[in-house]
Amino acid sequence: MANEKKLVEKITARDVDFAQWYTDVVKEAKLCDYSSVKGCLNYLPNGYALWENIKNDLDKRFKETGVENVYLPVLIPESLLQKEKDHIEGFAPEVAWVTHGGLEELEERCCIRPTSETLFCDYWQKIVKSYRDLPLVWNQWNSVLRWEKTTRPFLRSREFLWQEGHTLHATDEEARQRCEEMFKVYYDFVTEDLAIPLICGKKTESEKFAGAEDTYTIEAMMHDGKALQSGTSHYFGHSFADAFGIKYLDKENNLHSAYETSWGMSTRIIGAIIMVHGDDSGLVLPPRIAPTQVMIIPIAQHKEGVLDKASELLDTLKENSIRVKMDASEKTPGYKFSEQEMLGIPIRIEIGPKDIEQEQCVLVRRDTSEKIIVKLDEVTKKVPELLEQIQKNMYAKAKEFLDSHIYEANTMAEFKDIAANNIGFVKASWCGDEACEENIKAETNGFGSRCILENEQVADKCIYCGKDAKHKIMWGKSY
Repeated sequence: MANEKKLVEKITARDVDFAQWYTDVVKEAKLCDYSSVKGCLNYLPNGYALWENIKNDLDKRFKETGVENVYLPVLIPESLLQKEKDHIEGFAPEVAWVTHGGLEELEERCCIRPTSETLFCDYWQKIVKSYRDLPLVWNQWNSVLRWEKTTRPFLRSREFLWQEGHTLHATDEEARQRCEEMFKVYYDFVTEDLAIPLICGKKTESEKFAGAEDTYTIEAMMHDGKALQSGTSHYFGHSFADAFGIKYLDKENNLHSAYETSWGMSTRIIGAIIMVHGDDSGLVLPPRIAPTQVMIIPIAQHKEGVLDKASELLDTLKENSIRVKMDASEKTPGYKFSEQEMLGIPIRIEIGPKDIEQEQCVLVRRDTSEKIIVKLDEVTKKVPELLEQIQKNMYAKAKEFLDSHIYEANTMAEFKDIAANNIGFVKASWCGDEACEENIKAETNGFGSRCILENEQVADKCIYCGKDAKHKIMWGKSY
């Protein structure tokens, strides 16, 4: 029991110090750890297994829409990066440069990719000549490097893992359609598989991606009320195509500029899973994405027949496509329970001599701690049903939290009062002037624009300046 208590005590309570709670969970669940390169992470087996499941599911969804995977180099010559002015200005402070190859200084320095729009455009310029060459709908799974000043595990690190999709189209309509389609793919994946409810919409002009005409975002609310940008899809028009000279001949032999999109989701989404679903005992993982869905813990495993029956149960569940493991280590049952909770495994199965006598086992839900006695011959039916119930319950719980922490303000006095006394998001109308956007953020201690709410009724006047309002905005503090 001493070891069990010690394991739990390593996690700071969420409501005492949320930032420390997050750090404790990442560390104690062995998701990642810092490397010898400041700001760069070692992704440990538990964390990388999560990313693998995210990658596999998302990749399947991409391919169902016609996406093809490619891989382009990690280095970008400076001359390429300079071709799109707005793009390089947006990334210049974070770029890391390679100046030498071996002992020789390079004729042209290269940056380690912060993103790959320029590489894709450089290649497309060489191969796109006709409308028959379009569309190109490509994606790559890779890492990027951005020299961030302040880092936090998963949320903001210098090197991180992600996917970056890049597409090229003959028409504005087709490109916009693809941009919105991938935005919808992200929304469906996060809500369905990660059980995270979202706020969605376009970014304001000041918040959109460098070089983009439009940026669509999915925003999740963490337990501390802050927003986490969880995935974005960008429409570039033909700005990159013109900068790189990507043109094609149509059916009438007329020359046109191509239209481009890009879209990405990174390991930052693991931070969202932790901060939306986790509790004071550690992780709580959605069953659809959990690397291990069920942990079998034998009770009094030294007694005859216990390990044999637990192993039989393990094999049966595996045969029914359940991701299951058994903890037959020498640790005490209490420590094993605590560890299973720390790791966020959705279901724990306890089975001991008395259970075997009664041909039953005990299922314990990670999300509610509810214990359910199930006959052994019904386990293969009950476990999948319970996993689905947990998935739905986790979404419902997170949705209730999100909805109960969204406020509406009609005056700046109301906005400031909400910002000072509550956590969460605030809806308020805005005139579209960036100066008002900046002033609102400054006077509410960091409530910046998260996205434009397209289907919300807009008030007559801007909440800040009193001029005619153009948009209803979701405002919030962010990571």
